[in-house]
Amino acid sequence: MPYAGPHASVTGRLTLLLACLCLSPLTLAQSAPVSSSPALAGAPSEAADVQSVYDCAALPALAPPSEPGEWFERSVWASHCYQYQARAVRIVDDEVVTLSVARDIRQGVERDRLHFLDGPNRSLLREGGAFRFELPSPEAAAPASPEALVEHLSHFYRLRLDGEERIANRAAVRLELLPLDDMRYGYRMWLDRETAIPLKRALIDDSGRVLDTFQVVAMTPPQRYQGRVELKRPASSATLAWRAGWLPGGFVAQPLMAMADDTDEPRRHKLYSDGLSTISLFVEPVAGARALRPGVHRLGASHAAVRRIQQQGQLLQVVAVGELPPSVLIRVVETLEMGEASSAPSLTTDGQSASS
Repeated sequence: MPYAGPHASVTGRLTLLLACLCLSPLTLAQSAPVSSSPALAGAPSEAADVQSVYDCAALPALAPPSEPGEWFERSVWASHCYQYQARAVRIVDDEVVTLSVARDIRQGVERDRLHFLDGPNRSLLREGGAFRFELPSPEAAAPASPEALVEHLSHFYRLRLDGEERIANRAAVRLELLPLDDMRYGYRMWLDRETAIPLKRALIDDSGRVLDTFQVVAMTPPQRYQGRVELKRPASSATLAWRAGWLPGGFVAQPLMAMADDTDEPRRHKLYSDGLSTISLFVEPVAGARALRPGVHRLGASHAAVRRIQQQGQLLQVVAVGELPPSVLIRVVETLEMGEASSAPSLTTDGQSASS
């Protein structure tokens, strides 16, 4: 049975990680941008710290979306090109959290601020947007083209439209992303009919139960940015002496900068994604307050699977975190492989092995 004790039983860093992941419920697809016109969005940039550019001035020229994939693509445009302020709620089980969301773009740089209106006074700030989901190529991993991303997702999710509803006093199109296997959860998104801004997101388990809901309840009129939005290039991940030995089909290693705690001691992890869901994998020494109880910890709609191993006389803890079935995370930590990781990620489509 999953351990569902207080969050204090799990290291604060994991809780912070999950909070940061929750900064993007309005922009579910930001980690996997797609576009109906590659010439207008995701164009490469010559700047060293810029990965790609969205020309928001070109947004009105795009044809109105009609198919599920087109709505998915347009929601990504909206996630990058509109500015607004909003009030929202996040619901997990019986817990309801109220938040304010402020999004603006300054000189082509996105700035998202989320402030918790309940409990301790907390805020989260993100600048520079989110990098694009990467797929491996014979040469090296690269941001997925719109066609490649949709093709990739179609192997693991079924996209379908399911009517319209009224969300935050705005007409919204309901888009479902249903998993084609039992190794990931499904999503429902309610997209603003006028702009395609995601107004609501729900995470759905294999029984159809809603695990997590994030919903806008009030929003200022969205304003389209008139210029070009730049997505910052992620720092290259350091080469680590371990790797995931197994991943669910479709999960690919993503670039991720090294993390450090307040003692400046390097603490590194790896990030894997199928374009929608993510797995964060940590391997670090068991020490003091960082020590986690082996087993499965529940953190809201997410789980953390923890395992301890001995390596060259040192006790290490392996932690996999994600909004995925616990059995998947358990298998990820149980199949960790120690040894040099390959420099390029491999694409897993059968859910059996991985090489980064």
